[in-house]
Amino acid sequence: MAYQDKRDAKTSSDPFVGLTPLKNMSGFEIKPFYGPEDLAGLDLDRDIGLPGDFPFVRGVYPTMYRGRQWTIRQLGSLGPPDQANRRIRQLVDMGATGISVCLDMPTIMGRDSDDPLAEGEVGRCGGVAIDTVQDMRDLVAGIDLQKISINFVSNSQSAVILAMFYAVAEERGARRELLSGTLQNDILKEYQAQKSYYFPPGPSLRLTMDTISFSIKNLPRFNPISISGYQLASAGANPVQELAFTLANGFTYVEEGIKAGMDVDDFAPRLSFFFKAHNDFFENVAKFRAARRIWARTLKDKFGAKNPASWRLRVHTQTSGSSLTAQQMENNIIRATIQALSAVMAGTQSLHTNSFNEALSIPTPLSERLALRTQQIIAHESGAAWTADPLGGSYYVETLTHRMEEETQKYFRIIEKLGGVVAGIERGYFQKEIADSAFRYQQEVEKGERVIVGLNRYTEEGETEIELREIDSDFEPHKIAALKEFKARRDQDLLRSKGEELRAVCRTEENVMPTLVSAVQAGMTLGEAVDHMRAVFGAYREQAIF
Repeated sequence: MAYQDKRDAKTSSDPFVGLTPLKNMSGFEIKPFYGPEDLAGLDLDRDIGLPGDFPFVRGVYPTMYRGRQWTIRQLGSLGPPDQANRRIRQLVDMGATGISVCLDMPTIMGRDSDDPLAEGEVGRCGGVAIDTVQDMRDLVAGIDLQKISINFVSNSQSAVILAMFYAVAEERGARRELLSGTLQNDILKEYQAQKSYYFPPGPSLRLTMDTISFSIKNLPRFNPISISGYQLASAGANPVQELAFTLANGFTYVEEGIKAGMDVDDFAPRLSFFFKAHNDFFENVAKFRAARRIWARTLKDKFGAKNPASWRLRVHTQTSGSSLTAQQMENNIIRATIQALSAVMAGTQSLHTNSFNEALSIPTPLSERLALRTQQIIAHESGAAWTADPLGGSYYVETLTHRMEEETQKYFRIIEKLGGVVAGIERGYFQKEIADSAFRYQQEVEKGERVIVGLNRYTEEGETEIELREIDSDFEPHKIAALKEFKARRDQDLLRSKGEELRAVCRTEENVMPTLVSAVQAGMTLGEAVDHMRAVFGAYREQAIF
């Protein structure tokens, strides 16, 4: 090694011989130290540049957080919509500038609360039950939609959720050009990891593109999709797989938008991303920096985007829920802090910090306040937000960034040979890669090769008593009763007509969104809308992969 002689010419032995090899989560072996020789081949001006300049490795804006702080986004969903509304208001009062709304499992699966298959799941798992446009009214009551950004963690049902949100905003007279927020709406990762799909990939992609086209015309500040690596990582994808598969999905949406007749510069600036901040601090930073460089160059060189806003990869980050342990739960406060700090050092535009007791419970008032304060302390006390890309130029970080990009490009070549993302899904490629990665990681933990403090090392017999949050057992029957009452009040002839219109538009190539908005305004429920679309599009059943 070149540095050995510089340290001490008299030293004949290599000080690094015998050191235990260490690998990060992506499987890269980490050297004991890094220096200028590791950056050979990198052009600092071309490959790294300045904050706010192409290829945006050092951040998407010149002043970064000195000009605008990241959106401090916390989870505002819980059980009934009116209770979630109170929680959102509390978070806003505590300083949150954005809210994430998760959905309960029946809503995720496109079923109303009174569906027999929803029994026992309504309003649970930290998600809100959204059946009707009235639920959406209750959810956002008294919230200034022109100032508070709401992120709907919705996927297969995104078109219906957007229709409800749009209908309520119209009722309230909100200025559409001022409405901001995000739909997760990334259907490809559902087939790859999360599995809450309804329809085959073709119709699902069509609905995603319909929501994007509708938003570009009617909600110019709204992000109609958050291309999500978080769920891929939670299913077991390692960081380089998360990066590669997420960007490949993003490029697929760009291709579909162009096929649908949209100009890339009309919709690419509103595409956003969602990454996980896991336990390896520097790997997180490198992942984000590599993502920005790959996205900028591909949008410019391959897709011909001319608007610099199309080249900027904007990202929301969430700390790693899957890294939280039920053992010694207070350790999760430290994990979330380190993960959140890495996201800030990496240049995120929005951040959600998990609460320390989420391994066993939805957040309690104490744990959600600590999670929010974690972000605020990083923002105002740590100094991490005072300068853009504070780790830029680090031999280690720049080497990792370059390596992440190289390995991502290898995955791109494999996906291209398979015939693209959809073909890869149909052949089970992504599912198998993620499952194999998850298995390797679990083996490392069980063998003690990857240390998890309090879980496989530094364990204790007793556990600290920590408050958990319970769901009101009376909520589900009350929600079902309210839904039945809502259904009984509707104009049934109008509802049948709207159902026929929705099926008819699904059989054409027209955008379904205007018809969906009209349908939910007439009282059509989410489950009914999904059933009408399923009658036309069919249902998808994944082939088993072994």
